[in-house]
Amino acid sequence: MISEEIKKRVEALRRAINYHNYRYYVLDSPEISDEEFDALMLELQRLEEQYPELVTPDSPTQRVGGAPAEKFHKVRHPVSMLSLQDVFDQAELRAWRDRVFKLLTPDEIASLRYVVEPKIDGLTVVLHYEHGLFTLGATRGDGAVGEDITTNLRTVKALPLRIPVQDRGETAPARLVVRGEAYISIEDFRRLNEEQEAKGLKTFANPRNAAAGSLRQLDPRITAQRPISLWTYQAVLVDGKNIHTQWEALEYLRRLGFPVNPLNRLFDDFDEMASYCVSWESEKENLPYEADGLVIKINDFGIQQKLGSVGKAPRWAVAYKYRSQEAITKLLDIRVNVGRTGVLTPYAVLEPVQIGGVTVSKATLHNYDYIREKDIRIGDLVVVMRAGEVIPQVVRPVKEARTGEEKIFTMPDRCPICGEPVVHPEGEVAYYCVNAACPAQLARGIEHFASRDAMDIAGLGEKQAHLFVELGLANDIADLYYLRPEHLLSLEGYGEKRVQNLLSAIEASKDRPLWRLVNGLGIKFVGAEVARILAERYRSVDALMKAPREELEEIPGIGPRIATSVVEWFKHETNRRVIQKLRAAGVRMSEEQAPEEVEEKKPLEGLTFVITGTLPGASRQEAKEMIQRYGGKVTDSVSRRTSYLVVGESPGSKLEKARKLGVHTISFDDLRRMVRGGK
Repeated sequence: MISEEIKKRVEALRRAINYHNYRYYVLDSPEISDEEFDALMLELQRLEEQYPELVTPDSPTQRVGGAPAEKFHKVRHPVSMLSLQDVFDQAELRAWRDRVFKLLTPDEIASLRYVVEPKIDGLTVVLHYEHGLFTLGATRGDGAVGEDITTNLRTVKALPLRIPVQDRGETAPARLVVRGEAYISIEDFRRLNEEQEAKGLKTFANPRNAAAGSLRQLDPRITAQRPISLWTYQAVLVDGKNIHTQWEALEYLRRLGFPVNPLNRLFDDFDEMASYCVSWESEKENLPYEADGLVIKINDFGIQQKLGSVGKAPRWAVAYKYRSQEAITKLLDIRVNVGRTGVLTPYAVLEPVQIGGVTVSKATLHNYDYIREKDIRIGDLVVVMRAGEVIPQVVRPVKEARTGEEKIFTMPDRCPICGEPVVHPEGEVAYYCVNAACPAQLARGIEHFASRDAMDIAGLGEKQAHLFVELGLANDIADLYYLRPEHLLSLEGYGEKRVQNLLSAIEASKDRPLWRLVNGLGIKFVGAEVARILAERYRSVDALMKAPREELEEIPGIGPRIATSVVEWFKHETNRRVIQKLRAAGVRMSEEQAPEEVEEKKPLEGLTFVITGTLPGASRQEAKEMIQRYGGKVTDSVSRRTSYLVVGESPGSKLEKARKLGVHTISFDDLRRMVRGGK
């Protein structure tokens, strides 16, 4: 007999898991961490193993993810998109191996090889090709049925619209179905949230939500503006070609032109593979994207087929996951930052706590709506999460620990910096300080002007911007070009060399491409990509200043809101004076001032570069732009497809990897000679 208590617990677990599956897979708005969800699922699995009579067809253990949303057409997958069993330590990994061994012959065990792939934290996508053409793209959904997001996936630049991408001796099969993971890198996520904040829009909690939300937009034009990347990792169906192993499948996808993760590894020895899984936990912190573990697959497809699956999980694969980097601490206060466009952003002041070896005392709260929706209060015990290089964030309050002394936070009605009124435009998430002369806005504006995505002035960051504003040395962005040694040498910490380096960097920035200047001006809703569009269309600041709103609105990627913002910015006499000061200082105002920008010769056409170390006489961003200007491509990771690794001082692990793969290494001077046509 099974007690009523056990039956009730099983039903309660199913309800909770179904609810959180819905939040995670359908709404893209999870309320609990992966670790907490895993604990619920593990408890249910153990109870069902102990009491198999309680297993039902609709149990969460018998399905994958949540049901597809109704706003997209449903797509039935050609085969079931299986989920993976999770293991969290070496003992559980070896237990999985032992279960596999029991089902195989000694010869099969002796032949086992293991493929290890990073477990990217993004959105699973299933891609269909007919005779080499991309015809259908879908989400995983519940494993059997997903959502048709073909139009949105077409905007992902990493996704081949026709295969093979290059002539590598491969022809496209009559039918091909590929599984992959769409994601947003950590750096792109940071920039995306900054753009969302500048536009007064809701920011995203993490890169996974940003990728999922972007691909599930009804308007594909919004998706096209999002920095979505893609890794592919499974050939689900291939007509007319015999593929016998997972490693062979990955190589085949790579040859066809699909993005395949260069960090995938093939192991002949289980113990070596297990040790790699342990060591990789520290390595994943250096990745440019979020990954919560590794996927381990038995390489041989024949053995995979023999092992089969149990429920909705294959016996031949497992996910080696790492404990999430979370901690509980006290929220001491909620304060507000003022951004360069006047947006007020709340942040948490925390009782210092160690998370993943780092002391965290501040964390983002995204916006006021986030605080209200989560019911986060001053004095709460809160769960704080740190993942990769993303700023720590408050995930939720521990409501059961409340004492009644916690205080509800409200946004200030006056700017905490200048005391001027705060406004909350109807239909926007953001609150704004209306004072354009607010010191915080000015300092943030100067910081933005000098940033990598704008004028790229080395040595001029947040502290320097605030100092120059505080001392009256910079009353607008143009004042940077009128700084003199005598203004700086008397400041603490500013010796002759530092002053010389800073002024040289400011001088060098005068000749930046036009789009950088347009971005640096800080026009509301104009980020790096919009600035590129405007610079390409108008070619000079003078032409952009004269552009009518109606003409701007007709440019793809601009629209009424951005057009209005650009026109209004140039209307203000204060802003026009800044333009005149920049012009008088010798800042480049048009593309025509630099003939090399429109150089027709493309000596780097078809070549792929990776950059490592500190380059002499140039930033890595400048080197990247030069490569792209002359037809080359720049990627973050060294692979067999890399043509050259550009090596500067203090190179990292990329140099060692390049040597192992036989990738050519060159200096920055070598790169310059290639651009000039030298050998």
